[in-house]
Formats: sequence, structure tokens, C-alpha cells
Amino acid sequence: MTNVRDPAVSGRFYAGDERALREQIASVYAHEIGPGSRPDVQPGEPSIAGLVVPHAGLPFSGPVAAHAYAALAVSGRPDTVVVVGPNHTGVGEPVALPGSDDWRTPLGDLPVDKALRGVLSETTEATVDERAHAGEHAAEVQLPFLQDLSDELSILPISLRRQDGETARRLGSTIEEAIDEATVVIASSDFTHYEPHEKALERDELALDRIRADNPDGLLETVEREGLSVCGYGAIATMLRAVDGESEVLAHATSGDTAGSKDEVVGYAAVAVE
Repeated sequence: MTNVRDPAVSGRFYAGDERALREQIASVYAHEIGPGSRPDVQPGEPSIAGLVVPHAGLPFSGPVAAHAYAALAVSGRPDTVVVVGPNHTGVGEPVALPGSDDWRTPLGDLPVDKALRGVLSETTEATVDERAHAGEHAAEVQLPFLQDLSDELSILPISLRRQDGETARRLGSTIEEAIDEATVVIASSDFTHYEPHEKALERDELALDRIRADNPDGLLETVEREGLSVCGYGAIATMLRAVDGESEVLAHATSGDTAGSKDEVVGYAAVAVE
């Protein structure tokens, strides 16, 4: 019998039952900030190797996240998705792999790629530690989008409490060596937190410029120098180390565009590396 991680934020960050969740996913694709609709998933290995996707509640960041998943659908069907995100709770090991063998959402169960988990636990500082994942939402909110695209993929969530450059370098390089072309690496991250709308967009661009330039070290330096509140900066740097390709910003907006006041917003961006 497998060990299943039950959802931590179902019913809060996204709808808590299957029908409502599928309707919610369709609605964020159709949102005026979204891509319009979910395209059909194309067969074959995906041409997209990496993504940056926001991880707030679906009413807030979902329309921007939908741009990333629409692009993925058009590019092909992954077999495995590695989801690297920040540790918001402060609980658990600095670099944590899941202990559970399956992760559950209202859309069903997704198997963890146990072989890849084993490789990373043996060759990096990543440690199997379910505590880091038990209450964490960064990876979980990506799963309904992935399940809506395919019911035949495995996942490997990685939670980062340590987001320095050396960790991103080592972890990203090992992921690059361990994965194949049917694997997509997602960096789960929001951007500027709790600034006015226009200022948030402006500050987000400082980070997005470094991402467009495929410059993970420059991203980390910019975050530190400018005091940017990009919560998953180390996750983004890890993804950029793990995949090769050109980065394209697919969408950039704030919570003021999607579901709230523009006085104090959170910035969201969808980026594809292809």
C-alpha cells in the first residue's frame, strides 16, 4: 500500500471537489488575463523544458498560471514534471524531497517519480523529508493544472528552505544530468509582494530581465541587491540550471489585475524555456 500525501490547501487555494475544480480551471483559462481557453494537449515529447509558474490561490494567480500550462499543452505531453518551489512554512530540511509515493488532489492521485527521487537523494544534499511538504502549497497548487492536461504523468516536488546560488547550481546540474527530454522542470514562484501595482510590475521586470537572459547568478544577485520579494528565486535559479533553451515571458500581471485592489499587490509571471 502506498503512502499518500493528502492535499493541504484544497478548498482554500483551489476548489475542493472535482467538478468545481475543473470548472475553476476552465474559468482561469477563460479569464480576461488568461490565454482564452485550454488548447488540446499535443502528443509527443514536449518542446518546453522549463516553466516559471505562480502559486497563489487560483482566483489570484490562476489566469497567469494558465498561460504556462496552455504553452505546455501545445508543446507536448511530459512523462515527468519536477516542481521546485520555496518552503513557506520554515519546517523541514533545507532541500526536501517528498516521502509520500503519491500526491492527492480532488482530481485524483499523482505518483511520485521514485527513481528520480532516489537519484537526487543519493547524489545531492536533497533529503527525503515529508515534514517540509506536509503543509506547503508551492508544488501542490500546480498539480490540478497538470492533472487537467494529463492523467499519465509522474511528479517530483522539491521544497527549498535554502535558496542560495550554490544550492541552485548543484541541484540544477544534477537534475539536468538525471532527466530526459520527456521531463519538464517547473519553478513555482510568485514575484513582488505587497507593493502598489505599478511599482510591483517595475520591480518584477528587474528579475524577469535576468530570467530572459538565462542568468541564474544574475537573478540571485539582483534579488539581493534590489531587495526583491521574489519568493522562489532559488527555485527559478535551479530550473534555469537544470534546462537549456531560450526563456520567453508569456504573461505578467498582478493580483490587482485578477482579483483585488491595486494598492497592495502580488506580482505573477509565466515564463517558458524552450
